[in-house]
Amino acid sequence: MNKKNRIKKNADFSRVFRGGSSTANRQFVIYTVKKEDQTSFRIGLSVSKKLGNAVVRNHIKRYIRQALTELSNDLHLNMDYVVIARKPCTELPFNEFKKSLIHVLKRAEALKIRDSKNKLDKKQIK
Repeated sequence: MNKKNRIKKNADFSRVFRGGSSTANRQFVIYTVKKEDQTSFRIGLSVSKKLGNAVVRNHIKRYIRQALTELSNDLHLNMDYVVIARKPCTELPFNEFKKSLIHVLKRAEALKIRDSKNKLDKKQIK
């Protein structure tokens, strides 16, 4: 994920939390807000110390970044996303982790749907 695709400033996080909508499942909470003047999406990550030590938190952040990199062609471009990880995601292998992230992104209507049955290609999920 490129630096231009990251949310780093506290003011940007606050804008997403205040002005955005949230969607959640057991493993993740996603806040989304539309930003008309940008040409690419931006992602912010929040992984609390409640989830574990630094090794565990960095592992979760790497998983989220990798999953979102693989899904980058399917994300709406003029949006800001903040992904908050919850405790159950620490025990998931990557493929289940990615499925859960896809599930919450679909519920947030953050993914462009490719086929007529409103599902992503099978290769995207594996």
